[in-house]
Amino acid sequence: MSDLRRVSSNPHVRSKTTTSNIMMWVLIALLPATGFGIYNFGLDALIIIVLSVASAVLAEFLYEKALGKPVTVGDFSAAVTGLLLALNLPSTVPWWIPILGSAFAIIMVKQIFGGLGQNFMNPALGGRCFLMISFPAIMTNFITDTYTGATPLANLKNGIEVNVMDMIIGRTGGTIGETSMLCIVLGAMILFALGIIDYVIPFTYIITFVIFVGLFGGYGFNFSYIAAHLAGGGLMLGAFFMATDYVTCPITPKGRVIYGVILGLLTGCFRCLGANAEGVSYAIIISNLLVPLIEKYTIPRAFGIRKKAKKEAK
Repeated sequence: MSDLRRVSSNPHVRSKTTTSNIMMWVLIALLPATGFGIYNFGLDALIIIVLSVASAVLAEFLYEKALGKPVTVGDFSAAVTGLLLALNLPSTVPWWIPILGSAFAIIMVKQIFGGLGQNFMNPALGGRCFLMISFPAIMTNFITDTYTGATPLANLKNGIEVNVMDMIIGRTGGTIGETSMLCIVLGAMILFALGIIDYVIPFTYIITFVIFVGLFGGYGFNFSYIAAHLAGGGLMLGAFFMATDYVTCPITPKGRVIYGVILGLLTGCFRCLGANAEGVSYAIIISNLLVPLIEKYTIPRAFGIRKKAKKEAK
């Protein structure tokens, strides 16, 4: 069944853009955050990134070989999954964590449902949430030689003052790729410039989140407080690189707006009303699960088709 080609009626628009081109540019756009993560956390971060990417690519290769499927590692999607997972891990995790997480993301979240284009949630976040649930102590240990205290978001949650400028630059603890808002935005600008992502989902997400934090965060629309929330944790990485995943986000114009609003509301609920200081990963996964429902009620009506009048229906 996976080899069948299901297409709609013509006309069809062909593009020279391929999956491998898109994924290659996503990898390039992630390089600033990746490079800063290695600079910030040292050799441990580099080892985790290499292990995660290599494990994701190998898992996809072995799975497809074992089942006699065409090998698709050349489209770079497995490499993107491995890198995104690594950027969502603390630099303190043991070596087997990125290997296990990547294998779960590729096999259980992506390949078992049919491969690229068939997965129902973002594979990297699926792998991260699996690790968070299975090994919470390991996944929440952010103590390194450079940063010995709690993460800025945890401090913010506990009412402790944080340095917003350090959070924007990245001189803070956290996961490997989430600390530097500056590097993440720089990478996102590359994707915007190339037309790989558009502004609707990330901007709707961020604006909704800002409104929610202003109303329910307890500090009103305090600039420093809101800026700290935006710069801290995985919000920017999630908004630009994971919430915009082609496979798991809506394709309808209205659906993309609704999707962004749901993301902002869920992230705000987790951060402001929940016990955890984060919440981006779970917000994106829950929103991914709602995409079929969102698209069902936002699909545009085909031109020339009208609803039957009540009399005609009778």
